[in-house]
Amino acid sequence: MKINMSKSGLELSRIVQGMMRLNEWGFSKKELENFILKAIDFGVTTFDHADIYGNHTCEKIFGEVLKSNSSLRNKIQLITKCGIMVKNEKYQRRVKHYNTSKIHIIESVENSLKNLNTDHIDLLLIHRPDPFMNPEEISEAFDELYNSGKVLYFGVSNFTIQQFKTLQSWVNVPLITNQIEISPYNIEHFENDNIYFLMEKRINPMAWSPLAGGNLFKINSEKASKIFYALKEIGKDFSIDSLDTIAYAWLLSHPAGIIPISGSGKIERLENAVKSLELKLSPEQWYIIYEAALGHRVP
Repeated sequence: MKINMSKSGLELSRIVQGMMRLNEWGFSKKELENFILKAIDFGVTTFDHADIYGNHTCEKIFGEVLKSNSSLRNKIQLITKCGIMVKNEKYQRRVKHYNTSKIHIIESVENSLKNLNTDHIDLLLIHRPDPFMNPEEISEAFDELYNSGKVLYFGVSNFTIQQFKTLQSWVNVPLITNQIEISPYNIEHFENDNIYFLMEKRINPMAWSPLAGGNLFKINSEKASKIFYALKEIGKDFSIDSLDTIAYAWLLSHPAGIIPISGSGKIERLENAVKSLELKLSPEQWYIIYEAALGHRVP
């Protein structure tokens, strides 16, 4: 199943496969190729990267597969991000910071294109809000990348409403998503109105960490316990034991058109995510999980 991303014309798969921990999965090149092919068979054709993932290694690992099997590129969509400058000895940086200068954005994209062995990025995101950002420079970078065909669409990640509005007021291209943390464990963006803002603008949010890093399945706090048993209760309604499927269905059932990012390298976990596409939670079922996340009844 595909979604026309924010009605922009860019079609992404309804579930996105995240590649943040690719370097930790221990795949051989052939194993990674098989993983990608199985994902495509499931209908998961969109892969989410960032320049810094795996200490700047994940894009290159993925790109080696595209180099050996160039036919894959026309079957998938590539997302990547830029702007985070990690503090480490390799780059001799004194402090972690953000860099959204025109020069850095363009250099980062050029590196991503090289590492991924592709001639274009389908969707480029500014990875984090930059308090030192010059929106005019970002606009110039986006224009240059768009006009050259190196980036087709643009968006942001982890932006507040005002940060999004500020950047959109400067750039000439539409920002077609905000990739934010959303899960039954983290409902911050319902409470700060970010979800409602994106709905107003007809923009599809992307949800990173939709399983809250595994916290949905741990009964190690009152909050976690409530959510766990709420997911279990709704799972019984559908005769489904895999709570991750229910968690994905909770996101997918929301009218905002949320696009979850699966971060696991286990194909069975991706399959559980895909199974959620067959489910549609009723308002009552959705609120049972939401109430557990709130920790109290809705007013």
